[in-house]
Amino acid sequence: MNTTTIIGLIACLLTTGAFLPQIIKTIKTKETKDISLAMYCTYIVGVIIWFIYGFMINETAILIGNTFSLIFGSIMLFLKIKYK
Repeated sequence: MNTTTIIGLIACLLTTGAFLPQIIKTIKTKETKDISLAMYCTYIVGVIIWFIYGFMINETAILIGNTFSLIFGSIMLFLKIKYK
């Protein structure tokens, strides 16, 4: 694994991990009125496109990062719809 891939993996860990505090808070409070449904819908579509791009160029960091972003973003989207 080269330095570029390591930097990419660290970046994906930090940016994707940033969703966890919001997910945890939302599960605890069951409150989503200040979370934008349109933002999460748009985000999910963008992440899917990024995943396709990562697959097309065979880039591990993009694939891993966007897989977890899709999971966490989907969880938030589900919570937003559930607790609306």
